[in-house]
This record gives sequence, structure tokens and C-alpha cells, in this order.
Amino acid sequence: MAGNDAATSRRDRTHYLYIAVIVAVLAGIAVGFLAPEVGTALKPLGKGFVELIKMMISPIIFCTIVLGVGSVRQAAKVGKVGGLALMYFMAMSVVALVIGLVVGNVLHPGSGMHITEALRGAGAEQASEGSQSTTEFLLGIIPNTLVSALTEGEVLQTLLVALLAGFALQAMGEKGQPILRGIEHIQRLVFKILSMVMWAAPIGAFGAIAAVVGATGVDALKSLAVIMIGFYTTCVLFVFCVLGTMLWLFARVNIFSLLRYLGREFLLILSTSSSEAALPRLIAKMEHLGVSRPVVGITVPTGYSFNLDGTMIYLTMASLFIASAMGDPLSLTEQIGLLLFMMIASKGAAGVSGAGLATLAGGLQSHRPELLDGVGLIVGIDRFMSEARALTNFAGNAVATVLIGSWTGELDRSQLKQVFAGDSPFDEKSFVDGDEHTTPEERPADDQKVPATTS
Repeated sequence: MAGNDAATSRRDRTHYLYIAVIVAVLAGIAVGFLAPEVGTALKPLGKGFVELIKMMISPIIFCTIVLGVGSVRQAAKVGKVGGLALMYFMAMSVVALVIGLVVGNVLHPGSGMHITEALRGAGAEQASEGSQSTTEFLLGIIPNTLVSALTEGEVLQTLLVALLAGFALQAMGEKGQPILRGIEHIQRLVFKILSMVMWAAPIGAFGAIAAVVGATGVDALKSLAVIMIGFYTTCVLFVFCVLGTMLWLFARVNIFSLLRYLGREFLLILSTSSSEAALPRLIAKMEHLGVSRPVVGITVPTGYSFNLDGTMIYLTMASLFIASAMGDPLSLTEQIGLLLFMMIASKGAAGVSGAGLATLAGGLQSHRPELLDGVGLIVGIDRFMSEARALTNFAGNAVATVLIGSWTGELDRSQLKQVFAGDSPFDEKSFVDGDEHTTPEERPADDQKVPATTS
């Protein structure tokens, strides 16, 4: 009994972590307003925390995919999940672009604004950071060495190596079981390190919020309120009306229940402005929700590079905003051509910090170079808009994982109902210790449904 009380006490400690994050965000806002120079100087705190999280992403993705693919006997199942996921991602990217086009053409953001000489150089600077051809993108998926994919922080490179390793272990059969068990132990170690890093979240949130408020201030936000409010509203409508409708029609899952389940992850993203900060927890929570490990292992990492719904909406509205502000509106044909280019280009910039702004500048430089100076108009509020991008991208990937799991018959609905009803809450202690992840010999065969472990 005493042991259970100790475990409960340890789990309850995690609540204080997220309360501390909320307090840190409020304190950061206060510091940014009252002492802007001090707030700006605190930027390394936020950047350092995000970098710590990014440090963990490659090994987590590698372990998750290798364990998922390696334990499935039929390689065709992995190909089915991957193909279905990519088709879904491309379809939703187009939907997001269309919604952004409609809203942007209705609101006409940017009318009446004027570019200043001080802002003209910002667009060229961002374009140089985000320029990347399709060939460079495809070749960039191949790492220099088998191990460098885990050290350079490139998600797509890690995904490629992990799939190759998973298929190799799958082909080895019983001989590959010791290796799978070893990777299982490595995964537990990685999640343990991650739990230690997570306790630095309040410090990271404080530094990130203080820096952006200190650097931006209130004046810049007032003049750009139209596009900010329009963008946030569009993202909310997309999540609840489009994603929510699809989730209910095709999987009979309530979007509100799913988002409530992921509440702590949204708080983490909001405080750091990075959806990558919540990627490890999304993987663990989707498995706990009842989606099988192979589906989670393939859909979530791939979605982080290819399923960028929030970024698509941002690119659409920002392009229309800049064109209107520069007094040179885009025709419908120009809008469609530019945005289709950006949809493809954004996949290659997915792992780049500030990818949305860099992709926007690169697209304008390629299609309408005379509008490039207009990028400077939104540099000041890009940090605030990146939060909406990250939250929308994260929600889109969570919905995609449930949908793909449902379509492939890899969703344990009884577990899902227990989780949403509160009967099987996500155990923070299990996440820390790695107990949520079964060992290879405990895992069901590939022809059986793979339920997530209950807490």
C-alpha cells in the first residue's frame, strides 16, 4: 500500500511542472512589458530548452520506428500505413491552402499598410535561409553515414535509417529479437533523459515569452492585428470544423475529447512556440490512446515533415497580406501557382527553425521577387503566428494518427473509450520510466490488434 502511495505522489509531482509553466509564461509576459531589454536578453533560456528537446527527437523516432516496424511480420502493412498517411497529408495540405485562400481574399489583410526602408532587407535575408531546390531536398534525405542521421537532428534522415533498420530486423526474424530488446532498453533510457529535461520547461517558457514580448512590444501588434486575428481564427475553424468533422465522420472520435487529452502538450507548444517540443509525448500518448505502435511510429514522424496544416494556412494568408500591403495584389492564377510551389517547398524546410517565414520568402523570391521586401512587414509578429502554426500542425498530426489507425484497423477502441472516460489516464510515471512500451516478446503478432498498455 505504501508503494502505491509513493507512486501516486510521484505522478502528482508532474502537475506542479505544468502549473510552473503557466506561472513562468505569465512572469515572462510581465518582464517583457516592464523591462523589454531584460526580456530580450533572456532569449537564450527559451532557445536552450527547445534545443534540449530537439536533441532527444532523433533517438526517440529511431527507437519507436525500429521497434514498431521490426516487430511486424508483414512488410506490406508498413507500406500500407505509410502510403495512406502520405496521401492523407497531401490532401489536407490542399484543403488548408484553399481555406487560407478563401479567408485571405475575404479579409484583404494588408490594405493601407506601407513598407519602410528599415524593413526592406528582411525578406532577402529570410529567402537566403530558406532556399532549397527539390533535388537538394530529396538528396538531403540521405544521411552522410548510417549514424549521422541520429546526430544531425534531421527528422527525414532519421526516418529513412529507422525504416531500413526496422525492415532488416523484420527480415532477421528470431535472430533480431535480442537487438529489438536492446533498442527497447535504449528507448527507456532516452525517455528517462527526456523526463529530466522536461523539468526545465518553466525556465524555457519564461525566457521564450519574455524575449518575444520584450522585442516586439505592443505597437507592432496593433498595426498587424487584422492578419493575426484572421490567422488565429482560420486555424481554430480549420481544427474544429475541418479536422473535427473528419475525425467524427471517419473514426467516430470527438475532437474535443482528443484535444483535452493532449492539453499538456498544447501548453508546452504554446510556451515554447515549437511543436517539436511535444513530439516525444505525442508518440507516447498516441500509443496509450490505443493506436498501434507501427502506425504511431510511421505517421507521427512523417507528419512532422509532411503534414503542416498550420504552415499551409500561414503561407496563404501571409502571401496575400504582403501583396496587398505592397499595392500589387496577386491574381487567382498567381495565388494558386505560388502556393502550390510553397506547399512543396515547405516539406523541405520542415526541420528548419522559422521554416514558415523562410519558405514564404523563398517562394516570393522565386515567383514574385518584387514582393520580397514585404516580408519585413510580418517579421515582427512571426513569432506570435508561429505559435498558431505549431498548435495547428500538432493538432493535425494527432488527428491524422487516429484516422490512419482507424482506417488500417490498428485502433483499440476499448482503450480509447477508457482513456477519454478517465478510466485509464496517461501515467506520467510510466512515460518517465518507459513502462508504457512493451518489450518485443510481450508484443502481439502482426495479425492481431495491438492495444496500448493500460496504466
